[in-house]
Amino acid sequence: WVLLFSHPSDFTPVCTTELGRIAVNAAQFAKRNTKCLAHSVDDTQSHINWVNDIKSYCADIRGEFPFPILADSNRQLAIALGMIDEEQREDPESAKTVRALFIISPDHRVRLSMFYPMTTGRNVDEILRCIDSLQLTDRLKAVATPANWMPGSKVMILPSVTDEEAAKLFPKGFDRTSMPSGGNYVRTTENY
Repeated sequence: WVLLFSHPSDFTPVCTTELGRIAVNAAQFAKRNTKCLAHSVDDTQSHINWVNDIKSYCADIRGEFPFPILADSNRQLAIALGMIDEEQREDPESAKTVRALFIISPDHRVRLSMFYPMTTGRNVDEILRCIDSLQLTDRLKAVATPANWMPGSKVMILPSVTDEEAAKLFPKGFDRTSMPSGGNYVRTTENY
């Protein structure tokens, strides 16, 4: 698994906090077999200098900085992945990447993308939760994760799975929720 995420520019406050928090959580990403890869349109020397600032600001980063930052100064990758701000796309002097984030599975497919404006920092706990959900639903194809799902909480059984199949897959049982429409399409289980 790969977490590829861009930031608008080196030496910016929000980006400094984001790269710092992802670095601090490097063990959590490693536990999920996920490699982190940052990206910006700044050059390599800028990244090297900035990493020292990030490590100074986020004193809880242990050891070496745990992931690389791609230097895409010609903006080829940023353009190919749609990471350039629409208003700045035609101006190479000011074109900055938005806060794009991609979770890529081992089969090289983008499985999730999130785009944040330059003024809004990312939530690392949400990124980890999304990776957990993607990995769980890949392993157990009969389920999906509901809104606000957290690892260890109930999952939903897909409507395409019959009750008979669900009984075999989840021998400890599952819950059905009766809906006003008369449908029984909401089924949950903790047994996974």
